Amino acid sequence: MIVTARLPGGVAFGWHRHPVHQLAWAERGVLTVATSAGTWVLPPTRALWIPAGVPHALGSSGRAVNRSPYFRPGDCPIDWTVPTVIRVSDLLGRLIVHLADADLAEAARRRAEAVVVDLLEPLDVTTVAVPMPADDRARRVAQALRADPADRRDLDAWGRATGASGRTLARLFQAETGLGFAAWRAQLRLAAALPLLADGVPVTVAAHRVGYASASAFVAAFRRAVGVPPGQYFAQREGVSDGSMAARSTEIHQTPPTPKTSGPPEETRRSPRPARS
Repeated sequence: MIVTARLPGGVAFGWHRHPVHQLAWAERGVLTVATSAGTWVLPPTRALWIPAGVPHALGSSGRAVNRSPYFRPGDCPIDWTVPTVIRVSDLLGRLIVHLADADLAEAARRRAEAVVVDLLEPLDVTTVAVPMPADDRARRVAQALRADPADRRDLDAWGRATGASGRTLARLFQAETGLGFAAWRAQLRLAAALPLLADGVPVTVAAHRVGYASASAFVAAFRRAVGVPPGQYFAQREGVSDGSMAARSTEIHQTPPTPKTSGPPEETRRSPRPARS
């Protein structure tokens, strides 16, 4: 089964789970997929394998076209038990679009589905950790910065807004996230920049949007965190190895809300039968 959904931007499908495996992929635009383990930013060269039963939420950083194949566990040879980033080659993307054709003959569908499974290639994942504090005062600061990572207020100013001293907030961030406030905010800004970069926003523009005073400071922080400059991170090159620059993807570790179980997302277009190998 292939589900096609045209997303306007923001969270399209809140927390839910499926009894089947899902491959979340955007033919156009950039998807964001959240699980209890973290949040992934996925341009069209990347997809996320979501095992059956894993609660998740799916959205996009702007307008996007999501085409997600679903696989019945009993018919699928893949046994990955955790969300796994997949490299989407041109061939794999074309096959997924091909399978979305409701008029596709059954024999042709089975052949294409078998090739799709064979093409699922896991990628190395670079983690940008953004743990959320539990204390209400520190969490209010964290949530405000998630909404506006460019906010430049220091902890004393945040203390006046939350009713805690700057020293108390500093202690809370260190104790509850494992990071000092400056380091935590730097990680948050990098995480906020990833959807912008994946969507083709110039590096200088992305840097200023997330609060960096200069592009050079942003580039240096990005390189320290993920090992490559931001302008190359989402480079689209075919035929690269898993360990190369273009074969990397990003997992943003943020503490999500408690997942709620609900039905599968509303399906805007299906192929006639569930995908299987």
